[in-house]
Amino acid sequence: MLKQVPNALTILRFILIPFIIISLRNDDYLSTFVLLTLSGLTDVLDGTIARKFNFITNFGKLMDPLADKLTQLTVLTTLALKGIIPIWMIIVLAVKECVMIAGASFLYGKELVVSSKWYGKVATVLFYVAMVCSLMIRHFNFAWKFDILVYYLALIFTIFSLFMYFEAFYKQGYLKRENLKIQEAKKNESDQKTEATSPDSENN
Repeated sequence: MLKQVPNALTILRFILIPFIIISLRNDDYLSTFVLLTLSGLTDVLDGTIARKFNFITNFGKLMDPLADKLTQLTVLTTLALKGIIPIWMIIVLAVKECVMIAGASFLYGKELVVSSKWYGKVATVLFYVAMVCSLMIRHFNFAWKFDILVYYLALIFTIFSLFMYFEAFYKQGYLKRENLKIQEAKKNESDQKTEATSPDSENN
């Protein structure tokens, strides 16, 4: 039962997303800040519990980062639709996430594991800091909109992290042409063996 606590906290983050968006759309920046902070705390808590008590599950490995990305992207998209941040930032971030998903799909089942690096974590933290700054600036009506500077810094780290992950893939040989050919040949060989051992081929 206790093993499911981290997963329950992850599910709670998904549940919080629509409430965060509704409060943000209604210009209730203080409530948005409270809900976003609660979401961030559950993120820290579920990871801490999972690692400390070895409650790591396949569900958590998949859904925990998905909850993070979905929360971040939905809040940033809402801020862009409200004209608080430029829409092109969301496009850049979405392209980066699509490339990372494509890379993860390409590496699925292979021996290479590219874990989260400090620069990726810094980018995530900076985006959350920027979102909090946006909420506080609008709530207290600050004249200086300094949050845009934090967004630019977060974007720089995002683009930097993308290049660094590509470099990690390349150093492991997965982006080299000759290795791609070897992997393709192995795949074709495996497919041929599968066809040769299938029931249809035996009946023939």
